[in-house]
Amino acid sequence: MEIIDQHVKGIMEGCKQRARDAGLSFEDESLEYIVTNRDMIELSPKVMMPTLYDYWVHDVRVISGKGLYELYPSNPYETVINTRPPISFYNDNNPDWLNVMIFYHVLAHIDFFQNNLFFKHTWDYDFNGQALADKRLIAKYRSEKGRWVDYVIEFARGIDNLVGYHEAVSNAVMPDEKKVIGKIDYYFDVFLQKEKKVTQNEYLKEISRYNQMGKNSGQKANLININAGGGETEEADSKFVVDEDYFLIDVRIKYPEFDAFYSRHIEKKETVRMDVMEYIIKHSAFLEKEENEWMKSVIEIVRNTSIFFQPQIRTKIMNEGWASIWHEMLFMRDDRIKGHEVDFAKVNAGVTAMPKVGLNPYALGMRLFYHIADMEDRGCYSWDYINTHQEFKRKKYNSSGYTPSEGSYSKKGFDRIFAIRENLCDFTFLNSYIDQEFMDKHKLFVSGKRLNKERMSWQYYIKSRKAEAYKQMLIDTLYHPPVIHVSHEKTQQGPLYLVHKFEGKPLKVDYIENTMIGLEYLWGRSVRLETSEPYTPNETAQQRFVNYWNPPTPAPAAGAAPKAKEEKKPIAWKRMLYVMENRKLIKREIN
Repeated sequence: MEIIDQHVKGIMEGCKQRARDAGLSFEDESLEYIVTNRDMIELSPKVMMPTLYDYWVHDVRVISGKGLYELYPSNPYETVINTRPPISFYNDNNPDWLNVMIFYHVLAHIDFFQNNLFFKHTWDYDFNGQALADKRLIAKYRSEKGRWVDYVIEFARGIDNLVGYHEAVSNAVMPDEKKVIGKIDYYFDVFLQKEKKVTQNEYLKEISRYNQMGKNSGQKANLININAGGGETEEADSKFVVDEDYFLIDVRIKYPEFDAFYSRHIEKKETVRMDVMEYIIKHSAFLEKEENEWMKSVIEIVRNTSIFFQPQIRTKIMNEGWASIWHEMLFMRDDRIKGHEVDFAKVNAGVTAMPKVGLNPYALGMRLFYHIADMEDRGCYSWDYINTHQEFKRKKYNSSGYTPSEGSYSKKGFDRIFAIRENLCDFTFLNSYIDQEFMDKHKLFVSGKRLNKERMSWQYYIKSRKAEAYKQMLIDTLYHPPVIHVSHEKTQQGPLYLVHKFEGKPLKVDYIENTMIGLEYLWGRSVRLETSEPYTPNETAQQRFVNYWNPPTPAPAAGAAPKAKEEKKPIAWKRMLYVMENRKLIKREIN
């Protein structure tokens, strides 16, 4: 692995200037490395992060990747990581014209990393440098503690998908002063309405009393402007200051329990915010012991690493689609690729081809961005268009009168997709913009799979052409870890009590035992997990396990009346409690 030479770096800098002129925004500094395919195989298990901590699973994946490469040689074009500065890796046998295309693709990725709000918590530090410090710390612990370090990493990685990623993003986006609710806001927004449940008339009287207190004080809000000539005070128009401390004294006289309720609310809110890993770090009596405090650092490293990479898996379709539209638009305008248009078309078609069965995030994201820009240019995101039901009128609809040339869109269309790039993730992107027009334009459908009993082979068929069905199919493929939180009240009794918020999908039972063994070790006491599992009333224990090798139901005899089609009964769910104690797992039903 080596840094690119000055000739290739010059090509990159030229691409940066053209990308900025087109509207992309990114920092000046970047690092580019030339790597071989085998280097890619060794970096891939570490998510292309050379400084990431060592772990035995990485070595297994490297060995597996080398074996796979021997059978199916591949040639990855590039990869880029979201660090400060961003680091990108390129294959060592790319020609200059291909590097031009790839550089545009990488710059669009960097633009996405540095402007999408779901990456905001990664903007303020260099994770590459932090990862190196973490790697050295883990190496130090390995020399002192031996294999116990890998046990802790193993246990922590078993729950690293349960990290509070959305809380991290929220804390990065929300100003510090709004993170904790003030006493006045709590009094009016929570205490009176939810705790005391006062009538509407009493609530309005209390607001009037608060406002009147400010007017009676006769003190207007002052804006102080200090200049070279001395202090100068300007009065703000009709803005009165309420002495909040005085008002709260009056509140305490009326409600002596107010401060206790407020403290309980703040403590409860902070507890709810903590994810499972964070809760264990802060509340585990086992980790509080002096000889075990080093484990907190290891768990924190695993947690921070997971939070850092969470937005990449949650924006995969958007990120690749955004990079694909820009490498296509910018490459075709670049005069340095003359004579290689056919070569580009071949490579681009291989990257952005839309499969009929399966999902290509490059193709789907790129075409959806193009579709959104076109719909915005024609004024289709309007009530008038929504109320137009005739298909031929929808196809010709153009309230703006704008007629773009091939691959060109107006400022209005570009503003729309830039706003999407800044504010959305894959779920909101697909849920908001997959529509029937997009389906019809690209002839998309949802495929089904069934067994042909005569030929004993699988058949694929068109199951639906509706946008809602296609949208749901895409959403089902997105990364969505289970929502599991710690019940603080039940955990105060001793065992760690986890509650799975059921969202229609059960947990993978195969992973429960090993994960809870690790949690029991880190917590130092028994662990309980409350979840939901499918259940059929009046079924026997043997019927709960499906044997897929059972022969099919025999066909009815000749001349027999056909049986009525049985209606599919909805799945019934019941709450189950898994208890891990002394490394033994017990399951029982919750009444």
